[in-house]
Amino acid sequence: MLTLFFSFGVIALISAYHPSGLRVIQKRDLATEWVEKVFESLTEKEKIGQLFMLAAYSNKDEKHAQEIELMITEYGIGGLIFMQGGPHREAVLTNRFQSKSKVPLLISMDAEWGLGMRLDSVISYPRQMTLGAIQDNSWIEKMGAQIAVECKRLGIHVNFAPVVDVNVNPNNPVIGNRSFGEDKYNVAAKGVAYMKGLQSQHVLANAKHFPGHGDTDKDSHKALPVINHPIERLRDIEFYPFQELIKDSLASMMIAHLHVPALDNAENQATTLSKHVVTDILKGEMGFKGLIFTDALNMRGVANYNDPGEVDVKALLAGNDVLLFPQNIPLATKKIEEAIADKEISQKEIDHRVKKILYAKYWAGLGEKPYVSSKNLSQDLNTADAYALRYKLFEKAMTVARNENDFLPVRILDTNTFASISIGENKNNTFQQYLSKYTTFSHYFIKDAEASSATFNNVFNLVKDKKVVVIGLHNMSNRASKHFGISRQEQEFIKELSQTTKVIIVELGNPYGLKYIEGAQSVICAYEDNEDTRKIAPQVIFGAIGADGKLPVSASDEFKAGQGFKTVNLKRMGYCPPALQRMDLKTLEGVDAIVQEALDAGATPGCQVLISRGGQVVYQKNYGYYTYQKKKPVTDSTLYDLASITKVGATMQVVMFLVEHGEIHLDSAIVKYLPELKGSNKADMTIRNILTHQAGLTPFIPYYAKAFDATGVLNDELFCDVRDGKEFCYKVSDNLYSHVIIEDSIWKWTIESDLLEPNKERHWYSYRYSDVGYYLMKKIGERVLNQSYENFLEQNFYLPLGANYLTYLPLNKYDTSQIAPTELDNYFRMRLVHGTVHDPGAAMIGGVGGHAGLFSNANDLAKLFQMVLQNGYFGGQEYFMDQTVSYFSSKQYEGNRRGIGWDRTQMDGYGPTGEYCWNGCFGHTGFTGTAAWVDLETDVLYVFVSNRVYPDAENKKLLRMDIRTRIQDLIYESILNYDEFN
Repeated sequence: MLTLFFSFGVIALISAYHPSGLRVIQKRDLATEWVEKVFESLTEKEKIGQLFMLAAYSNKDEKHAQEIELMITEYGIGGLIFMQGGPHREAVLTNRFQSKSKVPLLISMDAEWGLGMRLDSVISYPRQMTLGAIQDNSWIEKMGAQIAVECKRLGIHVNFAPVVDVNVNPNNPVIGNRSFGEDKYNVAAKGVAYMKGLQSQHVLANAKHFPGHGDTDKDSHKALPVINHPIERLRDIEFYPFQELIKDSLASMMIAHLHVPALDNAENQATTLSKHVVTDILKGEMGFKGLIFTDALNMRGVANYNDPGEVDVKALLAGNDVLLFPQNIPLATKKIEEAIADKEISQKEIDHRVKKILYAKYWAGLGEKPYVSSKNLSQDLNTADAYALRYKLFEKAMTVARNENDFLPVRILDTNTFASISIGENKNNTFQQYLSKYTTFSHYFIKDAEASSATFNNVFNLVKDKKVVVIGLHNMSNRASKHFGISRQEQEFIKELSQTTKVIIVELGNPYGLKYIEGAQSVICAYEDNEDTRKIAPQVIFGAIGADGKLPVSASDEFKAGQGFKTVNLKRMGYCPPALQRMDLKTLEGVDAIVQEALDAGATPGCQVLISRGGQVVYQKNYGYYTYQKKKPVTDSTLYDLASITKVGATMQVVMFLVEHGEIHLDSAIVKYLPELKGSNKADMTIRNILTHQAGLTPFIPYYAKAFDATGVLNDELFCDVRDGKEFCYKVSDNLYSHVIIEDSIWKWTIESDLLEPNKERHWYSYRYSDVGYYLMKKIGERVLNQSYENFLEQNFYLPLGANYLTYLPLNKYDTSQIAPTELDNYFRMRLVHGTVHDPGAAMIGGVGGHAGLFSNANDLAKLFQMVLQNGYFGGQEYFMDQTVSYFSSKQYEGNRRGIGWDRTQMDGYGPTGEYCWNGCFGHTGFTGTAAWVDLETDVLYVFVSNRVYPDAENKKLLRMDIRTRIQDLIYESILNYDEFN
């Protein structure tokens, strides 16, 4: 813990935690020596100058800078409070001003939610009311430390934070969401955490606004608020957080411009200027020894009743140390000099304050000449770790304020069930995009919350028959006078719809607004409306993360402070910044260069890449176009032919299911399930040998070659260019249909196919990859299930997973505009293959094969593989027992890298995965340019889908350039680099 004490009111550092984590004992003599040396060098006028902290702007002109310089050189002012501007401009000005100052300037800023509160181009953290919902205050301490790091990087030594006003008044026009909330214990605990974080990095924390600005209905920037509470109430509520921070070594405090008759009943007397408040109560009763700052002296709450110069003297007489935002330094200096001469205030008291300030400067690092380097400044102020921390803070704050019948998180993902409405936002916003990552949604929007009744009625009619409607309330207001941005029409719409169907409200704004949406069955308060909260709220709805936030304020009897329903994590796919999964973003951004290399070389016209760790997608991007003509860009909803990923994405799901249920046995001869194989060369094959590719099956049978007659024309008994619904009913491609008898023909050709020569020494078959075994496995699966492959998989896996884009026969659900084309087939179909399976054999039997036929986008394919990575558990449902996946994915035979159905890393020599993959990695690749791998050891999932076969399947550049494996290597490098640099 950072421990400060004040001798004669002077900060003296006893001990602190060094940033390296080592406890360092500082000799007090070092600080004293510096302070005394600097103090002795000051003239009386310069001593007075140390008391002033002037406002500086990095977005103003040269004249403003020169005026600041004049105050530094002529009056020796002690510090600056930087206001609006930008980081690079501020760095330049800071160096300029510091170079002109005889004594290093104490630089400060209002950075309650980070430097972004005042500056452009830098990160902003959550407002304090958002933080008030968080139940684990260690995250707030981490935020305080990170903000302090950013302050130090920009040469800032004092952060005027945290606000520890207890906001008990919903109509408060100036504090509101700047407060941690209405509960004094919560406010105090979070204030202490924020303070500790700041001061761990030697940035002075500043508790404000004493004696408590939380129950005001006026803005002290514009008027003098009056608080009429009795002293007992003030001590119990308003003083409490300040007292707790004082106990924990608070470095500084700010006095508010309030009129509190119970503390000082002089007419229009601001607490800033009250000796009874500052000296008797704060210093005396409460024992505060740190630096005391006035609030800005140009604010109307004090300036309306006191002239410039006079107000500065009164502030010093009250007991303040630093005069913030003085209106007229020359006049104030003169008035203070006169007060000293008239013995209103002694030189000893001035010296006392100056030494306090100097000790604070030394502690903040100003014992050495300050300089702010501009090199990498933007990068240092916008690190990936900082953005990850911000994301986590918003996640931790998410509050389920109402959860009727425990409906949240949503467990069942029926199709045609869900609609969403964004009110106050445009179409296709991030919130709705992330809802769509979980299941199929119909999306609507009402751009203006004040829209006409007709607009609301129209949307009502569009969604009323949906089982679940998610409403996002966007662009809300923080003003109580505007009902926090929730219009009368909006209220009536929500009320009426809630009586018709299940409604989930996501309020992306001020929690006080909850009072206007009473009656909704499920309510999530996200507190703020930004890209992070828009991504996180859908994850709470569908159980990718659990919510444990609690309301920091009471909005109504239905929504009270401390209320919040803890929801479970169903282990659906989540989405978060890479740093939260200990992965280096800069390394992952190298994926862009590798993919661009592939696109430039014509290895594929486009692709999707998805990377996750710990069940959280950390990288998901779309690249390129459907074709090299570059007319249609790849999007999240683009579907690709997965080719042989079907083997594990379909067949292995069926096999693992049937083995678990005792319906088939891996070491049984397949004739047991396929009696027609009796007497054939395949009768005694076992499922285990087939799925490990060492059953002696030929790698590939060109079934399509048997479809041509002697003249080289497709046999018209087997193929037709028109579907008739009875005989020619299997769609092979556009305007090409196969006869129902083709499946029997292919089955006959499969049974009659020759086997490879067995290994002469071992008398069994060596490993040889083959598609043919999956024709056998599909037949076994459908016989035992007594159900079609596609229906069984859709009902038992894909739809429950929310993987609606993972499907056979995509044209039954989606238009070709949503599907990437594959090969321009000049050997069988003689046309572009688009929306039907690329594999000729699977196409001939209608598009549903055991080895090929699945289509998907990267996101939905990832859901299936994440379920596998989680040992069969996903979305609150157990698809397989724990041991099943690990057993099937493990190596079965020496000399054969394969598991049962699953491909694995080749440990010696060239293989399908990157060089960093080890024993825990398994998955599959596909001929069309696809790959999906999971790694049990690192909890990593990697999906790559493309149409590299467009327009020519002989294009092997993707493989020759090692595009997929090089991307996979980057994943592991990002883990190694994160651990190395953090």
